[in-house]
Formats: sequence, structure tokens, C-alpha cells
Amino acid sequence: MNYGEGRARAARLLKLALVSGTALAIAGPAWAQSAPSDVEELVVTGARLSEATVAIGTDEPTATVSITSDALLSAPAGITGLKMLESLPGFNVQANDALGMYEFGNSVSVRAFNFQQIGFLLDDIPMGRSDQFGGSPIYRYVDNENLARVTASSGAGDVSLASYASLGPIVSYIGRGPAETFGGRISFSRGSDELLRAFGRIDTGEHNGFSAFVSASTVSGELWRGPGTIDRDHYEGQVRYRWGAGSLTFQTVHNKYFDYDSPSLNKAQYLGTAGDLFGRSGRDFAYLGYIPTPGALGSTASATSLPITAAGVPYSNAAYNQYYKFAINSREDHLYGLTLKTALTDAIDLSVTGYFEDKEGYGVSPEAYSTSLASHNAQRLIVAGLTAPRGIQYGLSTIDGTRKGVNSNLVWRWGVHTIQAGAWYEDDDYHRTQQRYNVENGHPDGAPLLNEPVHLQRNFESTRKTTQVFLKDTVSLLDDRLKLDLGFKGLDIDYAIEGYRNPADFINRRQPRITANWKDYFLPQVGAVWSFGREQVFASYSENLALPRGADDIFALASPAAPGPDAERAKNYEIGLRTNRPTFNASLVAYFTRFANRLQSFASPVPGSTTTETFFQNVGAVEAHGAEFSGQWKPEAFGGKVYFNSNLSYNVSEFQDDFATFRIAGNRVPDFPKWVFQGGVTFEPTAGAIFNLSARTISKRYTNFLNTETTGGYTILAAYVDLGDGVDWGHLKNVKARINVDNLLDKDYLGTISTTINTPATFRPGPRRTVQFTLSTEF
Repeated sequence: MNYGEGRARAARLLKLALVSGTALAIAGPAWAQSAPSDVEELVVTGARLSEATVAIGTDEPTATVSITSDALLSAPAGITGLKMLESLPGFNVQANDALGMYEFGNSVSVRAFNFQQIGFLLDDIPMGRSDQFGGSPIYRYVDNENLARVTASSGAGDVSLASYASLGPIVSYIGRGPAETFGGRISFSRGSDELLRAFGRIDTGEHNGFSAFVSASTVSGELWRGPGTIDRDHYEGQVRYRWGAGSLTFQTVHNKYFDYDSPSLNKAQYLGTAGDLFGRSGRDFAYLGYIPTPGALGSTASATSLPITAAGVPYSNAAYNQYYKFAINSREDHLYGLTLKTALTDAIDLSVTGYFEDKEGYGVSPEAYSTSLASHNAQRLIVAGLTAPRGIQYGLSTIDGTRKGVNSNLVWRWGVHTIQAGAWYEDDDYHRTQQRYNVENGHPDGAPLLNEPVHLQRNFESTRKTTQVFLKDTVSLLDDRLKLDLGFKGLDIDYAIEGYRNPADFINRRQPRITANWKDYFLPQVGAVWSFGREQVFASYSENLALPRGADDIFALASPAAPGPDAERAKNYEIGLRTNRPTFNASLVAYFTRFANRLQSFASPVPGSTTTETFFQNVGAVEAHGAEFSGQWKPEAFGGKVYFNSNLSYNVSEFQDDFATFRIAGNRVPDFPKWVFQGGVTFEPTAGAIFNLSARTISKRYTNFLNTETTGGYTILAAYVDLGDGVDWGHLKNVKARINVDNLLDKDYLGTISTTINTPATFRPGPRRTVQFTLSTEF
């Protein structure tokens, strides 16, 4: 029996063992009588340590861990909720800056999956797709000060959690609701690169069942490499009414974001061997903050002068696209939610959430004169109202859309059974345009002339109508020492795109409407937790289906005759052990994951013709196996003043099939490191003083499918000092000062990878050392 057959057999055996738990569930009442447990709950305690229920996911049938509020508030102020995931086992998080604010510089991988294959929820609101352009990425909707915890399942999220994006992993952001007493929190931060952040929150307290809070934060700073700024204004609020057996909560989030881009670079540019015209190299490689003067036609280029490449067009040189003001992102997002939670009877609880999201934004990118001229000539006799290009082009992309839905959950407790059932429906409408316009005199700093379109690229609408249902029974046996989770979900996604999807649609005077449907009404999830003493053994099996990643790009790039892809699917197996001791707690899980119908863009004949076209197609499977460890230790030898936490992950993620002419079966999936370590030591010498030093290590990563290029591993150190916890000053409570230092040793490394099939990849350098000082207080 070869290795692949062995893995398949092990997977089948685990699946059979878990499914057989159904028989136990039927006989549940007969198993319910057993001697009560006499082991008291013991937890490791500390100002920055979590209770075992959240630190190692006690009683969960899957690998589930959390980031607590204290940990969130120990991080640099303004750090995004996405970048905080790097402290969890298995998550490889890369970011362009220390706070993770630059949206297009973020990447996440876990087990066999990337950012677009992870589901995200805010309280009971699903966040939809995570696309930076047009999606609802979670980091736009949260401030850490308003979060009670972040809970992540790296392999299999519960069937009750709604998502059409997840192939297994689910991350839930649980908000800190209105406080019962009047009060508030204020913090002010200054840091490297002119960072300025302020946060404020006021709670009304509870009066006759009513309570509310409102918060606001603002962040501004300069890009750490190159010219430009980044700005974010964020507002949150909740109003809650509670009665004896229920509550009604209205919540809202408003986010306004603007930044300038920074470029990706290949290794030759990073090492300085690319012969860059402007002398750029290393991690500080950036867009230009100045405009080179036009030289004579055909003259020699220099760092400050560019030759004219088209007679009579001073700014015709393609290198003017390196000017930073042609790389802009702007977003506005508004989210509203209304949640009813009530007890229908002593044994039945109901939760219903309705939500509405409204979004708009734009992005700017440059286009060279020669490129615009060719595209203009292809359309000028067909599309009315076009103007010849004057020089460098202002590429404007706009998005707008709404997302609305309702999510419900019914819980019925019956003997040893806890039965959950629910449904989710969402309607996501999205509109995108992309056109090229002249700027005044063709000058890189000229005002955009939106009345002078040069050529048209996109103007389409897409819709996603999603229905998900689920049913789950949690059976408690042997006096709660054995718990079985037996459930399934059904997912049905209707997709449509209509309008001008690409330049060819404008040229051919067509606005096709293309539809697709992906559904599966039986996606099972079964799991078990067996408790003995202070230990637990847990295991699970789940199946998932997801909306194809980047569906709009898939259907927009190809001709209408190109077939739509099948949905990606995944099967996830886990088995693990937890322990909870007086001085430590820990969790160890082994997993095997397979996802099929992987999507890849490559050239092949369009069915029914001899024309070769590049479009997305299903090309096979990816398998991943490995192990994840998470633990906390507070040794008695240090008198309770020192404690440690660590996460260690081992992951092998491999392609299972070749595609086109590319022989990649057995190759490692790029950007998935084999080893990821996160660990730290915290020292509390006295009340109100905390010192922490942490390290994060990532092993080398492949950067393309052929595995012909790698980027080296690295270790990053970070530290913080927190002083004043518990110190009161008049009406002010917990008056604290904190210093955070990221990349303590100023490590120079390549972080985010834009992976390729068979060519050198491009990267975003990791941020240099940054320092932040924060003052905060409560009242």
C-alpha cells in the first residue's frame, strides 16, 4: 500500500468512526447515566493569559482557539483584526505594514486554504466574500477595543455559522456589547511614520432595559516606504433593549478609508540587479514622489529625465506610471444589523439577525500612452464619445453595491440532546466600472478629465443570491463526558453577471447575461469530544462547498462561450488532544484536508471552437496534512510572575494534479510554509506592570507552482511594555501607558507573495522596525 492509499484509508476509517456516532446518538438516553465527575476546573491565570475554554477550545469537537480582549488590547493600537490572526496556530499572515492597514498587502494561508477560502462573521452577520475590491473584508468592520474575542476554527467551522466563502476555516469576531454601567474608554497613540490614532467610546449604562454605546476612531500616517498617506475613520454603535428572557440589539458600523499604493517587486528589483531606471532597490523600493522632466525624442533616460517616445506627446514614456499619485484606493462601507434573541419556552431559544450593507469606492491606476493608444484605436470607430490619449492615462475603477440578508438559529434542549436548526439568506448586488481617462495636458500631476474617456473596459453588475440551511444535534453522554456533534448544512448559490465585462464586449456591442448555480444540500459535519480527568480527545469530519473564488473575474475575463467552473469543495479530518493543568493548558491536533475543483487561469480552446482563450478552469485538487500545537505555561518556579505561550504548526500542502503543460503534481503549494512558530514570554514583576517579548518564525516558502523559486524563512521579534493597569486617578480608571515595538531587530525580509505558475513571483517587503506609544484610560 503506497503513501497516498494509506492516507485515503486513514481518512475513510476516521470518517467511518465518526459517522458511526449516529448510532450512539439514537441510544443517547440509555448512555446518560454515569458517575459524576469529581475533577474541578483548573485554569492558568495571568493578565495576558486566557481561560482554557477560549485558549484551547475546551469542549469543541474541532480545533478552535480564541484571541481574548486582553490580548487584542496588548497589540499596537489600530492593528487590524486580520493581522491579529497571526497569533493563532496554523495561520500564516503577511502584511505590508505593521498594522496590516494596507488592504492589498494582506495575505492569509491556513492548512490548504487562502484568504478567499475562509469564512468571516461579525457577531451573527456573515461578511460575504473577502475581495479587497468590492468585497466585505472583516478588517473594515472592527476596532479591537470593541471586541470581546476573536474565535477561529482553522479546519472546520461549525455548521451553524453562515458563509458561502469557507472551505472549512471560520473566524468569528464577537463584539463587546453595551456595558451595564455608565463609562467609557479613551486612547491616543503616536508612532513611527507619523502615525496618529485616537479612539473613544462612551457607554450609557443600562436603564430600564435600555443600553447603548457609540465609538469613533481615526488613524492617519505616512507610508513606511515611498510617498503617500493612509487614513481611516471608523464609527461603531449599538442600542440594546433587554427583558427577562431576551434582547433586541441594533448595531451599525461605518468605515471610510483612503490610501496611496506601494508597489510589489521581484527579487531582481529587491536585490538591485534589475537595472532600475530610478536606482531603486531593497525593501524601500517605492513609487516616485517626483515627476521626471520630458527629454528630447529618443534621448537617453535618467533618474530625473525621460525621453519622449511619441512625437508631440511630452508624457508618452511608459515609465511615468511610476508616479505615486496614480496609485490610489478609497472605500466607504456602512453596515446595519438588528438581532432578536429570545426564549420561546424554557427549552427553546431563538435568534434572528437581519442586516444591510452599503458600499462604494474607487481605485486609480496608471496606463501608459502606447497601451491606451492601441486600445483607443480598437474602440474609436465602435464606441461613441472617445477622445485620443494626451499622455499618461488616469485609470479609474469604481464599485458600489448593497448586501442584505437574514440569519436565524433555533436551539431546542431535549434530555441529552441540544438540537439546532437554522437558515440564512443573502442577496448581494455589486456594480463595477473601469475606464481610462485623459489628464490635463497628459501631465502626471494634471487634473483628471472625466469628460474625455479614451477607452472603456468594464461596466457590469453581478448578483449572488445565497441560501444556507443547517441541522445539528449535540448529544451529551456519560454524564457529559462524551459529546457527539451530528449535523449537516445545505448551500445553494445563484450567480449572475450582466453588462460590459471586458473591452471585447464594448467592441462587439454585446452585454451578455451569464448565470450559474452551485449547490449541495447535504454537507455533513460530525464530531466528538471525550473528557477524561483533565484531558479531552476530540475528532471531526466535515465537507464544504464554496462560491468559486473571484467569481466576477472568472466570468468577466472569458468570452460568453467559455464554460463556468464547478464550485470548489473540501473534506476536512481532525483528531486532537487537549489538557488543562494547574500550571499549563495545551492542545495538539493532527489534520488531513483535501480540496477539489481548484481554480486556475490558463489558455485552452473554448468549447465549440478552435479559438484558444485564457480563462479560469477547474484543474484538480490540493491535499494538506500536518499538526498544530497551542499552549500556555505558568511555571511555579518563577512565583507566578512569568508565563509563556506558544503556537507551533507543521503543514505540508501539495498539488495533486497537473494542468495544461505544467507538471506540478506533488509540488508544494506556494506561500504555504512548512513551519510556523509564534511564542512569547510575559513578565509581571508587580501589579500594574507587564513586559512581553514574542517571536514569530516562518520557514521558507515556494513562490510559484513549479517550485523553481523560493523566499527564505525569517524570525521577527516584537515587544511591549504596559504600565499602569489598575491605577486610578480621580474619575479616571486604569490610566495606562504602553509602548509597542514591532520587528524589534529590524529584520529585512520579503513578506506577501503574489504567486505565479512558472515565472518569478513579486513580493511586498516586510515592514521595518516600528515603535508606537499609547496612552489610555477608562472612566
